[in-house]
Amino acid sequence: MELLNILVRPVITEKSTLLQEQNKYVFEITPNANKIMVKRAVEVAYDVSVLGVNIVKNRGKMKRFGPKWTRTPDLKKAIVTVKSGDTIKFFEGA
Repeated sequence: MELLNILVRPVITEKSTLLQEQNKYVFEITPNANKIMVKRAVEVAYDVSVLGVNIVKNRGKMKRFGPKWTRTPDLKKAIVTVKSGDTIKFFEGA
């Protein structure tokens, strides 16, 4: 698997912007990625030093559209802690 395909998109929410004060950034990742893959992908893509990676799996919810029930897709997110002083420019608005 290619390293840059592991990171699907950055997650920009109110909670994730508050985590930036602690040098933590949140990314949506592919379902079969692990911590080592995510660490390498972030270091290559954003040229920062990664200190730690935490992974969260969010199960999809059941939604009803008229008589039909469907399930939203499962998501896998990574909370990446970078070294103090390093920033990811995408989140800073530059």
